[in-house]
Amino acid sequence: MSALYTAKATAIGGRNGTVRSDDGLIDLQLALPAGLGGKGDATNPEQLFAAGYAACFGNAVIHATRNKETKISDNDVEVTATVGIGPGATGGFGLTVTLDVTLAGVDQAKAEEIVAEAHKVCPYSNATRGNVDVTLSTHTR
Repeated sequence: MSALYTAKATAIGGRNGTVRSDDGLIDLQLALPAGLGGKGDATNPEQLFAAGYAACFGNAVIHATRNKETKISDNDVEVTATVGIGPGATGGFGLTVTLDVTLAGVDQAKAEEIVAEAHKVCPYSNATRGNVDVTLSTHTR
């Protein structure tokens, strides 16, 4: 694969450290979440992953309709990603993801079709497929 864009970030200190992108647009303190025994007074990797996945999936929805009769525009899609972390089945830790997708201007059946197509093209969905349980929930408004 030839990359169209490359992002680069450096973490220092693990979950209780910092993360910074090479362009400085991300420059954040990290903290172990309270649910995992930490202070929870800063962002954490799961929140950052949820934000990235939600934004990327929203754009995948828009992309999936680009050459179709029914088009979804920026303001017609809302994605909430919920990322969970817990013990893995074979040791270590694993993630779960739920994507709650709300589309405007289409009926439920069409919305589900669009979301299924977006799940096929989204880079985050492709990266997690077979590795992370991803649940899709589709709504209309």
